[in-house]
Amino acid sequence: MTHKIEHKVPTTQEYCDMRLKAGLSGKSFQAAQIGLKNSLYGVSIRNEHEVLIAMGRVVGDGACNFEIVDVAVDPEYQGTGLGRNVMECIDAYLASAVFEGSYVSMIADEPEFYEKLGYRLVAPKSQGMTKKFLVD
Repeated sequence: MTHKIEHKVPTTQEYCDMRLKAGLSGKSFQAAQIGLKNSLYGVSIRNEHEVLIAMGRVVGDGACNFEIVDVAVDPEYQGTGLGRNVMECIDAYLASAVFEGSYVSMIADEPEFYEKLGYRLVAPKSQGMTKKFLVD
C-alpha cells in the first residue's frame, strides 16, 4: 500500500470525521475550522485513493509552549505504523521549532505508545488537568 504524507492539516470535514472514526471526542465544525487554521503544524496521511487515514497537529505559541493534539489513525489502519509515522513528522517539526526551555506537552490516551517514542509521564511531580466548558 502506498501512503502519501502531507505536511498540512486535513480539511475541516475530514478532521471532524477522523476524530469520531478514531474514537476521539467530537468537535463542532466551527470550532474545528478555527482551530485548524491556527495550527502551528499539521500532518495528514492519505491512502492510494487520497482518503485521510491518519493525522496529527501541533498547537501553541510557537516558542515557549507546544502541544501535540489530534493524533488519530483510522481503525482499519491501526497497528500498521501510521501513528509512528505521524509522530515522526511531528517530532521533526518540533526539532526545528523549539527553543531551549520550550515545553512540549500532550494528553496521551495511549501513554505506552508515546513512551516508546521518547515521551515521559510527568506524574507524580506534575499532573495533567482539564476543564470542559459547556456552551449554552
